[in-house]
Amino acid sequence: MPELILASTSPYRRLLLEKLGIPFTCASPEVDELPLPAETPRHLVLRLAQAKAQALAERFPHHLIIGSDQVCVLDGEITGKPHTEENARKQLKKASGNIVTFYTGLALYNSVNGQLQTECEPFDVHFRHLTEQEINHYVQKESPLNCAGSFKSEGLGIALFERLEGRDPNTLVGLPLIALCQMLRREGFNPLSM
Repeated sequence: MPELILASTSPYRRLLLEKLGIPFTCASPEVDELPLPAETPRHLVLRLAQAKAQALAERFPHHLIIGSDQVCVLDGEITGKPHTEENARKQLKKASGNIVTFYTGLALYNSVNGQLQTECEPFDVHFRHLTEQEINHYVQKESPLNCAGSFKSEGLGIALFERLEGRDPNTLVGLPLIALCQMLRREGFNPLSM
């Protein structure tokens, strides 16, 4: 059975994959994540997930390699990580009362036979109408500066929402585990049989 590689250094993705209770190794794929001109969010995350998985094939020639990428879209525009408190407050103010869609691209690459599976999982976050005080308090308390959309749904960020819509709540954090389990089973790798 090929070993699993997670083509990511994200601590959030690592924690999600640990939920499956199967051994894996993390490795940095070193992929340029800049969007191409006129590239849609769906195409971007699928392209990057595939590129991340395949970037490690030479280094790990007998493995199943998982690649994932995510973007946050508000009013048709990709919203990145805020990096500063001021930007986080701006992002949350814009998201207030709106729907933010996360697109997460997932790829599973079998470096033994070249088999590639890809999928894009959308996930909608319906924000409550937030007061300026709530936004300021949230940013100060949780400091979501390295999170697309300026929130951590696995933490206090859940208090910002009216509702969540999507097939898999793990998608919102960055790794759609339901889709990944389906891909792994197609490769004869069933997490429930390990």
